[in-house]
Amino acid sequence: MADLENIVAIKDATGDIPRGIELIARVGDRLTVYSGEDAITLPLILAGACGTISVTANVAPALMSEMCALALSGDQAAAQAVDDKLALLHKNLFLEANPVPVKWALQQMGLIQSGIRLPLVELNARYQLQVREALEQAGIKLSAMV
Repeated sequence: MADLENIVAIKDATGDIPRGIELIARVGDRLTVYSGEDAITLPLILAGACGTISVTANVAPALMSEMCALALSGDQAAAQAVDDKLALLHKNLFLEANPVPVKWALQQMGLIQSGIRLPLVELNARYQLQVREALEQAGIKLSAMV
């Protein structure tokens, strides 16, 4: 694919850091590589990826942007500090199939009125506390109206 002129980028959503690093080494001079897995965005950017196609950024856009900018500038320690703040969110936004946890989180933040519409269903009650805790750990303000 890297040799096709109409292919300009690739999203690595495997969750496999060594595979992502190998991909960057093999095609990073011919394709723009993006992380498609929030939990490994930082190491992939540090290895040469250009950014991310992020789920976490839907609920924490400023923090994800800050982490990526720090990583792209080479400030690994500062980027790691931001990513540590987001780590539980990266994980807990996938307790159920995407976009269910993200929509629920946006509703809890007061950014949308309802979390889900059919054919999807509301985030399972057993996961709601975990997603809420991840939002709080990331410093995300929740709506008092929910």
